[in-house]
Amino acid sequence: MRSRPENSLRLDVIVLGSGTSTGVPTLGCSCAVCTSQTPENQRTRCSLLLSSGGRNILIDSATDLRQQALREGIGHLDAVLYTHTHADHVNGIDDLRAFNMHSGQAIPIYGDAPSIAGIQRVFAYIFDEELEPGYRPRLEPRVIGGPFELFGLPIQPVPLHHGSGGSLGFRIGPFAYLTDCSAIPETSLPLLRDLHTVIIDGLRFRPHSTHFNIPQAIQAMRDLHVKRIILTHLSHDIDHHRHGAALPPGAEFAYDGQRLSFLL
Repeated sequence: MRSRPENSLRLDVIVLGSGTSTGVPTLGCSCAVCTSQTPENQRTRCSLLLSSGGRNILIDSATDLRQQALREGIGHLDAVLYTHTHADHVNGIDDLRAFNMHSGQAIPIYGDAPSIAGIQRVFAYIFDEELEPGYRPRLEPRVIGGPFELFGLPIQPVPLHHGSGGSLGFRIGPFAYLTDCSAIPETSLPLLRDLHTVIIDGLRFRPHSTHFNIPQAIQAMRDLHVKRIILTHLSHDIDHHRHGAALPPGAEFAYDGQRLSFLL
């Protein structure tokens, strides 16, 4: 049996949400996927939980954060990483105050300068010190401009193209999370070498102006020799089992509640 490295860290990952901005089922839609009873076709908005050494790090406060946290039994949060500030990735931010109430501590939030500025502008009430703290989350904004360490985890931000805008992916050891992207800049490719598993945006099979479609996402990861490709931010065009059976070897669809583990 292969021994565990003496100083290795264990990283546990939970896919909290695997759906596109509308979620699946989509309101007002009666298509086969939206009316499906298959659990993997029930998709909340995209987010991820990283756990290591008793610490929980959320990636994006998705619109469905409360539902996701209840489903997975998340009792505390120690930090939040933001990929970008589109509504489906930030609009659950007010639910962070429940974690403040439980811990009595502020939660640090990390993002690039445009994301932190956008959050402070759109959710100005959170940062208004004249308001009673019980009515707003207690958050500590922290701008990131490169790799950093968080609770012993090496966090590598990965700049991505998201249509005409941008977003951040995050790499932690052999794993990367690249949601909401339509292309990977040449300057980011070296940050994604030697990965084992990537969860990546793969909205649908048809082209889209601001998201990788499924063939594009798979090809981008094959170019980087990624062994396990997990497609997320899935629309109601995707039936998990029917379409999943036709994916090439090494590629699969994410689903809400999916769990992964890595040694760093």
